[in-house]
Amino acid sequence: MAALRGYESLDGSNPRAWVMTIARNKAIDHHRAVSRRAVPRGDDLPEVPAPPTAQPDRELWAEVGALPDRQREAVALRFAADLRYREIGRAMGTSEEAARRSVHEGLKKLRERVVKENR
Repeated sequence: MAALRGYESLDGSNPRAWVMTIARNKAIDHHRAVSRRAVPRGDDLPEVPAPPTAQPDRELWAEVGALPDRQREAVALRFAADLRYREIGRAMGTSEEAARRSVHEGLKKLRERVVKENR
Protein backbone atom coordinates (compact mmCIF):
# COMPACT_ATOMS: atom_id res chain seq x y z
CA MET A 1 0.00 0.00 0.00
CA ALA A 2 2.84 2.37 0.81
CA ALA A 3 4.40 1.70 -2.59
CA LEU A 4 1.12 2.43 -4.34
CA ARG A 5 0.69 5.64 -2.38
CA GLY A 6 4.21 6.77 -3.31
CA TYR A 7 4.08 5.58 -6.92
CA GLU A 8 4.12 9.12 -8.29
CA SER A 9 7.47 9.76 -6.57
CA LEU A 10 9.11 6.89 -8.50
CA ASP A 11 11.71 8.29 -10.91
CA GLY A 12 11.72 5.07 -12.97
CA SER A 13 15.46 4.37 -12.75
CA ASN A 14 15.25 1.25 -10.54
CA PRO A 15 11.69 0.29 -9.53
CA ARG A 16 12.76 -2.97 -7.86
CA ALA A 17 15.19 -1.19 -5.51
CA TRP A 18 12.55 1.45 -4.80
CA VAL A 19 9.95 -1.18 -3.78
CA MET A 20 12.52 -3.16 -1.76
CA THR A 21 13.50 0.00 0.15
CA ILE A 22 9.87 0.67 1.00
CA ALA A 23 9.43 -2.96 2.16
CA ARG A 24 12.60 -2.77 4.27
CA ASN A 25 11.49 0.46 5.94
CA LYS A 26 8.03 -1.00 6.66
CA ALA A 27 9.64 -4.09 8.26
CA ILE A 28 11.87 -1.88 10.43
CA ASP A 29 8.84 0.20 11.47
CA HIS A 30 6.94 -2.95 12.37
CA HIS A 31 9.75 -4.33 14.56
CA ARG A 32 10.20 -1.00 16.30
CA ALA A 33 6.47 -0.81 17.05
CA VAL A 34 6.45 -4.36 18.43
CA SER A 35 9.40 -3.62 20.71
CA ARG A 36 7.59 -0.57 22.16
CA ARG A 37 4.42 -2.47 23.07
CA ALA A 38 3.88 -3.22 26.73
CA VAL A 39 4.39 -6.83 27.71
CA PRO A 40 1.58 -8.06 29.98
CA ARG A 41 2.76 -9.36 33.32
CA GLY A 42 0.82 -11.72 35.49
CA ASP A 43 1.10 -12.38 39.16
CA ASP A 44 4.70 -12.77 40.19
CA LEU A 45 3.86 -15.88 42.15
CA PRO A 46 5.58 -19.15 41.34
CA GLU A 47 3.50 -21.84 39.70
CA VAL A 48 2.37 -24.25 42.39
CA PRO A 49 0.58 -27.45 41.44
CA ALA A 50 -2.90 -27.94 42.83
CA PRO A 51 -3.14 -30.12 45.92
CA PRO A 52 -4.06 -33.75 45.23
CA THR A 53 -7.55 -33.37 46.67
CA ALA A 54 -9.04 -30.03 45.71
CA GLN A 55 -11.26 -28.39 48.31
CA PRO A 56 -14.80 -27.42 47.38
CA ASP A 57 -15.25 -23.71 46.73
CA ARG A 58 -17.17 -23.27 49.96
CA GLU A 59 -14.23 -24.43 52.05
CA LEU A 60 -11.78 -22.33 50.06
CA TRP A 61 -13.87 -19.18 50.53
CA ALA A 62 -14.05 -19.99 54.24
CA GLU A 63 -10.25 -19.91 54.22
CA VAL A 64 -10.37 -16.58 52.38
CA GLY A 65 -12.68 -15.32 55.12
CA ALA A 66 -10.02 -16.15 57.70
CA LEU A 67 -7.41 -13.91 56.03
CA PRO A 68 -6.56 -10.47 57.48
CA ASP A 69 -8.98 -7.75 56.34
CA ARG A 70 -6.85 -6.12 53.60
CA GLN A 71 -5.79 -9.45 52.12
CA ARG A 72 -9.32 -10.84 52.24
CA GLU A 73 -10.71 -7.76 50.53
CA ALA A 74 -7.98 -7.77 47.86
CA VAL A 75 -8.36 -11.49 47.09
CA ALA A 76 -12.15 -11.19 46.90
CA LEU A 77 -11.97 -8.20 44.57
CA ARG A 78 -9.41 -9.94 42.37
CA PHE A 79 -11.07 -13.34 42.04
CA ALA A 80 -14.75 -12.88 42.94
CA ALA A 81 -15.22 -9.49 41.26
CA ASP A 82 -12.50 -10.15 38.62
CA LEU A 83 -11.04 -6.65 38.98
CA ARG A 84 -7.61 -5.57 37.79
CA TYR A 85 -5.01 -4.43 40.29
CA ARG A 86 -5.49 -0.77 39.37
CA GLU A 87 -9.24 -1.10 40.05
CA ILE A 88 -8.59 -2.98 43.29
CA GLY A 89 -6.27 -0.18 44.43
CA ARG A 90 -8.94 2.43 43.74
CA ALA A 91 -11.61 0.40 45.54
CA MET A 92 -9.37 -0.10 48.57
CA GLY A 93 -7.99 3.45 48.56
CA THR A 94 -4.40 2.29 47.95
CA SER A 95 -1.93 2.19 45.09
CA GLU A 96 -1.91 -0.47 42.41
CA GLU A 97 1.32 -1.87 43.88
CA ALA A 98 -0.18 -2.13 47.36
CA ALA A 99 -3.21 -3.94 45.94
CA ARG A 100 -0.96 -6.35 44.06
CA ARG A 101 1.01 -7.01 47.24
CA SER A 102 -2.14 -7.64 49.30
CA VAL A 103 -3.38 -10.18 46.76
CA HIS A 104 0.06 -11.80 46.64
CA GLU A 105 0.29 -12.12 50.43
CA GLY A 106 -3.29 -13.39 50.68
CA LEU A 107 -2.67 -16.08 48.06
CA LYS A 108 0.57 -17.04 49.75
CA LYS A 109 -1.23 -17.58 53.07
CA LEU A 110 -4.03 -19.51 51.35
CA ARG A 111 -1.54 -21.82 49.68
CA GLU A 112 0.23 -22.45 52.98
CA ARG A 113 -3.07 -23.32 54.68
CA VAL A 114 -4.32 -25.56 51.88
CA VAL A 115 -1.03 -27.47 51.65
CA LYS A 116 -0.86 -27.82 55.44
CA GLU A 117 -4.44 -29.20 55.60
CA ASN A 118 -3.80 -31.74 52.84
CA ARG A 119 -0.75 -33.28 54.50
